Amino acid sequence: MRPVDMEAVGRKAAGRKAVDRKAAGTEVTGARASGRGAAVVGLSVVIPAYNEERRLGSTLDTVIRYLHETEGRWGAWEIVIADDGSTDATREIVTLRRDPRLRLITSPGNRGKGHALRLGVAASRGRRVLVTDADLATPVGELERLDRALAEGHSAAVGSRAVPGSTLGDRQHRVRELLGTAGNLLIRGTTVRGIRDTQCGFKLFDGEKARTAFAASRLDGWAIDVEVLRHFQQAGWPVAEVPVHWSHQGGSKVRPLDYPRVLRDLVRLRVPVLRPADALAAALFLTMAVALYSGRLFDPAHRYLTDSLQDQNQWEWFFAVTADNIAHLRNPLFSDLQGVPDGVNLMANTAMLGLSVPLTPVTLLLGPAVTLNLVMTLGLAATAAAWYWLIARRLVRQRGAAFVGATLAAFAPPMVSHANAHPNFVVLFMIPLIIDRALRLCTVTAGTRTTRDAVILGLMAAYQLFLGEEPLLLAALGLLLFALAHATVRPRAAREAVRPLLRGLAIAAAVCLPLVVYPLAWQFSGPQSYTHIDHGPGTANTVRALLTFAERSLLAGDADRANALSLNPTEQNAFYGWPLLLLSLAITVRLWRQPAVRALAFTAAAAAVLSLGPRVHVPLTGTEVPGPWALLSGLPLFESVIESRVAMICAPALGMLLALAIGRLATARSLGTQYAGLLAIGLALLPLVPAPLKSEPRAEVPAFFTAGAWKTYVRPGESLVPVPLPEPTAAEALHWQTTAGLGFPMPGGYFNGPYGDGDRSGVYGVPLRFTASLLQDVRATGVAAVIDDRARAEAREDLAYWRAGALVLAPQPRDGVLRATVEKLVGRPGRWVGGVWVWDLHEGS
Repeated sequence: MRPVDMEAVGRKAAGRKAVDRKAAGTEVTGARASGRGAAVVGLSVVIPAYNEERRLGSTLDTVIRYLHETEGRWGAWEIVIADDGSTDATREIVTLRRDPRLRLITSPGNRGKGHALRLGVAASRGRRVLVTDADLATPVGELERLDRALAEGHSAAVGSRAVPGSTLGDRQHRVRELLGTAGNLLIRGTTVRGIRDTQCGFKLFDGEKARTAFAASRLDGWAIDVEVLRHFQQAGWPVAEVPVHWSHQGGSKVRPLDYPRVLRDLVRLRVPVLRPADALAAALFLTMAVALYSGRLFDPAHRYLTDSLQDQNQWEWFFAVTADNIAHLRNPLFSDLQGVPDGVNLMANTAMLGLSVPLTPVTLLLGPAVTLNLVMTLGLAATAAAWYWLIARRLVRQRGAAFVGATLAAFAPPMVSHANAHPNFVVLFMIPLIIDRALRLCTVTAGTRTTRDAVILGLMAAYQLFLGEEPLLLAALGLLLFALAHATVRPRAAREAVRPLLRGLAIAAAVCLPLVVYPLAWQFSGPQSYTHIDHGPGTANTVRALLTFAERSLLAGDADRANALSLNPTEQNAFYGWPLLLLSLAITVRLWRQPAVRALAFTAAAAAVLSLGPRVHVPLTGTEVPGPWALLSGLPLFESVIESRVAMICAPALGMLLALAIGRLATARSLGTQYAGLLAIGLALLPLVPAPLKSEPRAEVPAFFTAGAWKTYVRPGESLVPVPLPEPTAAEALHWQTTAGLGFPMPGGYFNGPYGDGDRSGVYGVPLRFTASLLQDVRATGVAAVIDDRARAEAREDLAYWRAGALVLAPQPRDGVLRATVEKLVGRPGRWVGGVWVWDLHEGS
């Protein structure tokens, strides 16, 4: 008997995967070992064995006798005993028989039934492979029933005790029966659908498919049956469940602790295997996100993202007020802490309830600045990982190509711009998952999974709505553009996909709508709701904005140029640069025959044109022509979209084009072609590498708020009035409020709400009353306003409307003239308390 390299056996048997390297040291004994020159037999019987000296002998006698009697049916056969490190005489029982058709595979140690079967099936040579337990609880004569199922076209036949026609002899202990029934219910619900009894140890497989499935397995324990059947189902290989006779045999190797181990293995089956390349990609994405936010990563409470303008204050307030609402069991869709007396419709703002609600403990424990920092850093890395998963799953096999494509999708200039202040446009990890689930609905062969995929899609869409509605709308627009292009280049596939897609979308909508109907009704019809919001002029891209480089480009950034072509540093929504656009054009021309390339190119081009707005400036002419966005700009939802953001759709589309190009380069025969292509890609991407986001020390919060001195001046039901009132360009008072534990409300603020007085069009902040407008003008101009009796009367009316308990003026530019103005309005000087000037409005009342 000679030892055989079991890894070579596994590679031959599986055809594509080697047996687990941990099987090194296994040996095969018998007349001939499986290998490249081994003869194929009609049937292989694989029996796992561990300390089976008492019953293995009789089992072998029974099986051999049956195979002799039915040799005309099976032809040449073999029996493979996979010994799992037995410490008794199990091996000797096999070797002493010296039957050339009896083969022993030994393992140096006990690893489990799954490990033994993996080795035994890998060493088999049969066109069909029977896997049976050593106790023969199912008589070997039942094999004929299973064989008929394979003859009818199935790839596997599973002996079952749970389908009509099965019979039971001696039964197990009642507790074991209950545990087995519960386990099968769990398996059917989570892992292998449609098979009632996966654990009956009597299964017949197509040989090649069995060797492939077992070689791909990774479980060593009792759940190997579940893993292999799951592999068959995922591969689309039909499995039949056949009734058999079964009788309990004593000496079972199943122990009480094996039941929780099976549960553990079921969890492992549901968790994808992380390849080293995938782990490296995830680590690199996290490293890039950390580098981008390095300016405030380690001290978020005392560092401010310079280019976020006032958005960091706003977002921290959203996270803080949501946590406060949850902690006090208040409505998370509304707050009265800003905009006194009307309040804020949080659902009509970007409060990201999908994260701010579950992260409430983090916010309460560590503060909203830490929560926001975690959300933006980890969210950006998760978004890149999700695009990587989608590209590797759907487009290319090369992990390096998927990495480059995902990096562009998640770290493109528009994404980096929004990383300053807009987590709803940074945390997009659900979008690739939604795209993948929608694509599954287009597959006619999905069969019974269509309903499941549709339900999951509905749940995903509902969750994304609570992360960001506008990104979901843009994703839907991008998918529609891609679908139109793909239907044009592959009309037959489109026609076949229409019915399952529409059915799936209907199911998804039926799942999603009940979950979101109330929040959406609150958003569009609840307190402080609005119909649409006008973002003002200059919200569209220009052709030049698409061709040039963003401010945060490490090598080519120019702040003055970028800001002249965008609304502000947080809205640089194009800036892909002319090298990348030229490269994308070259890729499209070179790979034009691929339908995916044409569809992606159209999607990117169409999104870029739409982002130019309803009136497109023709370069070098000074003229304007109507743009296609004019067809959408007046539609509900689209009328509130900043049209330049549509260019963000280009990022994943261009990333996928790059991934396809790199995938093609990997198969190029010429090294010169590979080097030239990779050089072109590197040169196109180099100007887009972002510099870390700018940050600066945060202004100290006055002790008046940190020490709680404000409590003396603001009674229950009253508000604190900052001078001037907080508004979108100066919202530091929101930071004071969150630092003070949201203990007081205040008028004004930075949020979206209705204009008021019957006009439900949206505005940023609140419409300015007389006193708010006066104080804002004084701060802006530095010129003292004329205060007369009429002005004092207006101020008294405004303070009463705001239910003001105190006016507070913190040190700031032009605070002297602001202080003088307030003294004239109130009629008395303020007091210096805790680093601020305070006017107690209860004095003299």
